[in-house]
Amino acid sequence: MTKAEFEAILDQCCAILTDEARSSGFKSSSQFENRVREVLDTLTRDNASFAIDFAPHPQAFPDIAMGAFGVGVKFTLNDTWRSVANSVLETQRIEAVKHIYIVFGKMGGTPEVRWGEYEQSVIHVRTSHVPRFEVELPSEKAVAKQSLFTEMGVPYDEFCKLPMQEKMKYIRAYARKIHPDGRLWWIEDRETDEHTVPIQARLYTNLTTEGKTRLRAEAALLCPKIVESGRSRNKYDDLVLYLLTYHGVLCHQARDLFSAGSVASPKNDDEGGIYIERALKLIETEMREAALRMDDALFVEYWKESVAPEKRIARWLEKADKYASDWKPSASLFTDEEAQS
Repeated sequence: MTKAEFEAILDQCCAILTDEARSSGFKSSSQFENRVREVLDTLTRDNASFAIDFAPHPQAFPDIAMGAFGVGVKFTLNDTWRSVANSVLETQRIEAVKHIYIVFGKMGGTPEVRWGEYEQSVIHVRTSHVPRFEVELPSEKAVAKQSLFTEMGVPYDEFCKLPMQEKMKYIRAYARKIHPDGRLWWIEDRETDEHTVPIQARLYTNLTTEGKTRLRAEAALLCPKIVESGRSRNKYDDLVLYLLTYHGVLCHQARDLFSAGSVASPKNDDEGGIYIERALKLIETEMREAALRMDDALFVEYWKESVAPEKRIARWLEKADKYASDWKPSASLFTDEEAQS
């Protein structure tokens, strides 16, 4: 099968899925990914070389392998064509796949499903626990952004075969290029896949109040371990690394994000209680918003599982209850019925 013939199949697939997105809709990335498999399976059932695995390795890349062709699936409830994608490492890359595409389901705004060539859709690299690509399909009115691989001066087919240390040379050069006048923070160049991407650092104390609240909510959601006893020595480690590697924000007093009086008791009411509990109570709305907004890839990394956006708060409470020893988060936080469902 030629690329043109396979792309014609993707046209049909996206047309079917767009109709379904606008009629019944999709609520989670796992639901959407499974449906993409089903539709592609139906459209290619007469081609024996396109046997689709409905139970692939959870970290396999791309998500759907079809002989020499592969499809990475992205999904968002927001009105955007941009999303965090797979790790730069690609340790579970399916070698038989030579041509990779993205099928992207967007439920925000006017629901739509579209496809794009993977190499042309990767437009940036950012980090959470490990360096990750960021993909974006151009909106109808916007000019497509230049591919990251074009920016780095190396074709994807060549880049993906390089050892991690060699990949990082290209990524560091890219960072210098996009931030020529910025103050960059360089993590030590070492033979590891974690925390090696250069980022533009900002101090947490210099953020706006709105920016601080937004990041505090995201970090608290991803890192329920922060509810552990105050005697726990490393309960803020993941939180600090998330802010630093994902947002480029340096917070040298992480404990103050939730235990300082100015955060837990902004009205200076001196009512006592558990400061972390009071601080989290004040950002419940922002945590709900973060649960619906944030990429599923982050929850897979930090929670080691994929959780539907509408179920993330309930799952957070389950995790937090296991970490807390002096109090029970589910007894006082997100006590409305919707969160507990």
